[in-house]
Amino acid sequence: MATLDGCRCRDASGRNNNSILYSILKSESLATAEEQRQQQQQQQPPPQQQQTMQHLFHRTSSSSSSSSSSSTALASLQELRQQACSCGSTRRRGVLRSPQVTCKAASAVLVKTLRFVKNVPCFRELPEDDQLMLIRSGWAPLLVLGLAQDRVDFETTETVEPSMLQRILTGLPDRQSDALAGQSCRGAAGVSVVDIEAIKAFLKKCWSVDISTKEYAYLKGAVLFNPDLEGLRCLHYIQSLRREAHQALNEHVRLIHHEDTTRFAKLLIALSMLRAISPPVVAQLFFRPVIGTVNIEEVLMEMFYGK
Repeated sequence: MATLDGCRCRDASGRNNNSILYSILKSESLATAEEQRQQQQQQQPPPQQQQTMQHLFHRTSSSSSSSSSSSTALASLQELRQQACSCGSTRRRGVLRSPQVTCKAASAVLVKTLRFVKNVPCFRELPEDDQLMLIRSGWAPLLVLGLAQDRVDFETTETVEPSMLQRILTGLPDRQSDALAGQSCRGAAGVSVVDIEAIKAFLKKCWSVDISTKEYAYLKGAVLFNPDLEGLRCLHYIQSLRREAHQALNEHVRLIHHEDTTRFAKLLIALSMLRAISPPVVAQLFFRPVIGTVNIEEVLMEMFYGK
């Protein structure tokens, strides 16, 4: 089993237990218990993390109506160069059909995800620099994994932006100057339909496999402990935790689904699909429509460390 000098992860009996099985399942059970407790106390004030997200929602909602009418027509030349093909056509993009509903559901999953990470004993034993790196690289795939576990579905609608040639002919300004003036477009341009379809394909894959709670916990461990990041101080320890997460998932599948010889491979395929989803896309799709251009990483740090 993976060990780290100075790691003090212990079970209820006081015995040292550094296993990834213990860490993630303990965290998942704590997160579930906390969620049930909060459901029983709905009249109580929301926790600090939820207050943070709600504060951002309220802070940005008052100014969204004044900028929505003009923001849909604005886009920077740099983005257009990236989106336009050689013939000048634009790439298909999409936005949430019900942004307020979907974004609030995503923020609830984000709160639950950060609570899960906080409760993983051996994650807390890592140096703070390593923790920050793992959170920054893992929050988006963990969030999408949480959307799958909570069966949060969403609908989008396509929005077509004018091509570069159309902008030149019609004299439309670029969005960069508007952003500098403090009038953000709040995600009106949307994200690539290809990226949206990738997220939806991952959700459908998880739902078709009917992943269990324990399997989701092991998948979260495999995503959280990412040894592919440069500059990790406890690289070998994180590598061993990733390896243990895969081994634990494989053993669980062989024990519970021994008749399905392809299930573990299906779960690995789902993991590969998840790693192809980029954090900027997740932030743009699920958070920018309501919090605007606020740096999502700053929000994460405020929620996780109370800074």
